Amino acid sequence: MRLLLLLPLLLGVTAAAPVAAPRRIVSLNLCADQYLLALADRAQIVALTQFATDPQMSAAAAQARGLRATRGSAEDVLALRPDLVLASPWQDPLVTTHLAARHIPVVALPPAADRAAIVAQVQQVADAVGHPARGAALIAAMDRALATLPRTAGRGRTAAYYQRRGFLTGTGTLVDDLMRRVGLRNLATRLGKPALAHVGLEEMALARPDYLIVETDAERVADRGTEMLHHPLLERIPRLRLPQAWTVCGGPAYVKAAVSLARQLRAQPR
Repeated sequence: MRLLLLLPLLLGVTAAAPVAAPRRIVSLNLCADQYLLALADRAQIVALTQFATDPQMSAAAAQARGLRATRGSAEDVLALRPDLVLASPWQDPLVTTHLAARHIPVVALPPAADRAAIVAQVQQVADAVGHPARGAALIAAMDRALATLPRTAGRGRTAAYYQRRGFLTGTGTLVDDLMRRVGLRNLATRLGKPALAHVGLEEMALARPDYLIVETDAERVADRGTEMLHHPLLERIPRLRLPQAWTVCGGPAYVKAAVSLARQLRAQPR
């Protein structure tokens, strides 16, 4: 046993020192905010985005309260003295240039369009913040919750994720993945629409989807954009409702959205 312990030294091999977890993490990405809140120690988080505490944008708004917000400028970020920054692939080049010049690591997270991408990002962020076991545990918890959902809850019916001002969410998006997970077909696929398309009231009424999926905040008429969702042409189409914050980003909120859709579909008349 002693020989085995000494073997690396005899061969001139030194054991790699464990990499220290970052102590000052800054997020410049709304979706990264939510991963950080789920996976990092609170003491590690120096600042989140200015949208982190907005309940209409962030599914983790409550957890973000009390943490500093950053405007995201190069001066603002550098003043925070981060040793890790989470950003988007389209971050201001001025910011990333300054960070690179100071050898500050940056993890760029593109939008997650399906469960597989969410899983990959959970583990990526967990590894980056020094808590890989938390990432594995979160993924396992998400998978357990998703495994309980009936993949046929929607019975192959057609749904349209219809937003204010008549915007329809299409294929290749997180919403599209959610629909398929609960057994719904995306109307945008049938109509040959891109990831985001404008669909007027008349076209939507003629398409006759079985369901409209609308944001919960749109149930109250606040302006012309939300008013059109209450037009008489649409009043006979049953509605499924989701908070906007659950579909803006991937992460744990994906599970909340899937569970809610499945529950609402089970409650619909057969």
